[in-house]
Amino acid sequence: MNRYKLVHVTQFRYDGPVSESYNELRLRPRHDDAQSCLSFRITTEPASRPAAHQDYFGNWVHEFHILPEHKRLRVESEAVVLAHPGAPPLPSLITLDAVGAMHDKLLDDHYDWLNTSQYCPMLPGLGELAAAVYSDGTACGFAESASAFIHQRFRYQKGATHVHSSIADCLATGAGVCQDFSHLLIALLRFKGMPARYVSGYLVPRIDQGSGSPAGAGMERIVGGHASHAWVQAFVPEMGWIGLDPTVGSFVESQHIRIAYGRDYGDVPPVRGVYKGHAGQNLSVDVLVRPVLDSEGAELIEETAAAPPPPELAEDEQPQQQQQ
Repeated sequence: MNRYKLVHVTQFRYDGPVSESYNELRLRPRHDDAQSCLSFRITTEPASRPAAHQDYFGNWVHEFHILPEHKRLRVESEAVVLAHPGAPPLPSLITLDAVGAMHDKLLDDHYDWLNTSQYCPMLPGLGELAAAVYSDGTACGFAESASAFIHQRFRYQKGATHVHSSIADCLATGAGVCQDFSHLLIALLRFKGMPARYVSGYLVPRIDQGSGSPAGAGMERIVGGHASHAWVQAFVPEMGWIGLDPTVGSFVESQHIRIAYGRDYGDVPPVRGVYKGHAGQNLSVDVLVRPVLDSEGAELIEETAAAPPPPELAEDEQPQQQQQ
């Protein structure tokens, strides 16, 4: 049951006509040894012909434009992904002190993942926070403990921050969503000299096999998993990249479907664009993420959770989606 269907629908509604809308999407799942993107499709209303390329970090980017006037823009991506669960890597016993001694080499190899970034600044309070993380002295142990510390110390609360919040807002409120917790873990890891990167993707809920309910009705309830999700990969010498999800409080599993890597959210928003016009706008997002097969190998058939498009009711940016 490692084949998953993903449907992501984004709708922009404007209170007046807009035109010359230029957009880029990062919605296609990565294709590598850990997961295979079996199919992918993008449709837009009004219709367009997206063009694809890979960015600096190897993420798939689809660009499209809508030149005529319009009052609504709907973007739907649909993918089927096959996850390839592998044996977890053996924990490395390399210490944080040894990682610190490797700083120059790590900086040469992983410059983008060690430097500060817009959402992950090196704030004065990080030292105190890092000191509160219990660690056995190993780099792997610190990364795991820091993820668990954030999960326990900070409160999951939608609306406590916004899509452009840096870690300063999360530290001030003691709350946030997966985007904030991932940024905070990245900042802590980089503060200790460990390369770390932001991962945008989806978290697939498991089906509760003991519910006795129809397929899908017993879906596991997961924190932060009913929209696009975010977590962290940390680089541990002698071990490689390991996935950590501070929102869920665990290592990353095959339920985590990767879309894009970046220094922080600023590199990987699912949808980003601009348009010409002075109309107000409203953003809505709907995501369906589920296994394609049930535990007995039968196909789960369900229409997209996204509602069908409703009737139509100086250059601005499209609002972006906060990852939750």
